[in-house]
Amino acid sequence: MKQKYAVVVLFALVLASGFVSLTCYRATEREVTTDMNRALALTLAEQQSDVLSADTIQVFNRHLRMEALRGQVMLAVDTRHQFRPRPQCSTATIFALSDQRPAWVMWSLTVLWAALCLWQRRRSAVLTGGYGGLLYAEGEGRFYDARGEQVRLTPMQQQLLEMFFRSPSHLLTKTEICAALWPKKDDASETLYTLMRRLKPVIEQHTDLRIESVRGRAYELKRK
Repeated sequence: MKQKYAVVVLFALVLASGFVSLTCYRATEREVTTDMNRALALTLAEQQSDVLSADTIQVFNRHLRMEALRGQVMLAVDTRHQFRPRPQCSTATIFALSDQRPAWVMWSLTVLWAALCLWQRRRSAVLTGGYGGLLYAEGEGRFYDARGEQVRLTPMQQQLLEMFFRSPSHLLTKTEICAALWPKKDDASETLYTLMRRLKPVIEQHTDLRIESVRGRAYELKRK
């Protein structure tokens, strides 16, 4: 699978995992809110007063159906609604109560997919073979150094280096290079010279290779 499609799948898995986690949280939040409101209504009806006291909190906790909520919920006074008590529960408590197992399965798949993509990238770079510490990943169309880090090249440098790699002798004549890279240009000697001058230090910096001129008519990619 191409890297861009692998990234799309990874992004989709991340979104799906987040959506499943949020859905589980929202479902638990609604359940907690319903239980708290029911317990509060029963508490107020039992004590027949809106005044909060230690007894109110004890009665409130006793009326909660969700045992895990007992001792985790606070009663606050809502000044916007005639000083009526209002139950509050922290986000952490709701999250802990929510069934996140489906979300964890999705997150696990996401991590596994990310690890698989990374492994395939490393594997593709190695399996396409190397020369002088330079590896070429055919499927990705990218070059990597011996440490597995991508060698950054301009599009023209990329084309030229691919030509060197596809040549069994790693030797290219100036004529075939110019014909391949600048087919509509009558004389591309100066352009080729500039391209070579800029490519040589990149190759020597990242690999054990160098580009040498052969009798002024060709270039050879060879080991130092």
